Amino acid sequence: MTPLEEAKAAARKAAFAARKLAFDARMPGAAGRLSEVLAGYRGVPVSGFLPIRTEIDPLPAMAEASAHGPVGVPVIEGAGLPLRFALWEPEMPLVSGPFGASVPETPDWMEPELLIVPLVAFNRSGGRLGYGGGFYDRTLEMLRARRATLAVGFAFAAQEMDDLPLEETDQPLDLIVTEREVITPGR
Repeated sequence: MTPLEEAKAAARKAAFAARKLAFDARMPGAAGRLSEVLAGYRGVPVSGFLPIRTEIDPLPAMAEASAHGPVGVPVIEGAGLPLRFALWEPEMPLVSGPFGASVPETPDWMEPELLIVPLVAFNRSGGRLGYGGGFYDRTLEMLRARRATLAVGFAFAAQEMDDLPLEETDQPLDLIVTEREVITPGR
């Protein structure tokens, strides 16, 4: 393991522990700030995520956004590949997908212009530490090469870390939304 890989593993371990504590102590309405952000993008194709384990839950904000435009969820098709996005609606039939995430039973593909991105840790500069598969980094790079694409990290405030081990291939977040605030990197 390289020193960078060791640093990322240590950062993930610390961030998972912080996220678990925040998850256990969570209050209702954690997606309220996310709803406020998405209200400014009504009708724009959005991708959310179906939370796994101790991830913060974006579903209330996604459900609200789905009343105004298309909302998708990520589908992993294989290691080393970018994500694809299947249209999602509240209460639609889902099946178990890779890594324990649910996916629509019958995918109808879409391409988002705003992605709500899950994460393990973030910093105020827009850095994001994910799970290590590179799926969002590859996907954001591909989408941003086609058109302006907004990446909105959604996490508990407790997942903020000052010193994140990042690589050149890590795609930055344009906004970070927590249960407490909206952070605009660079401001």
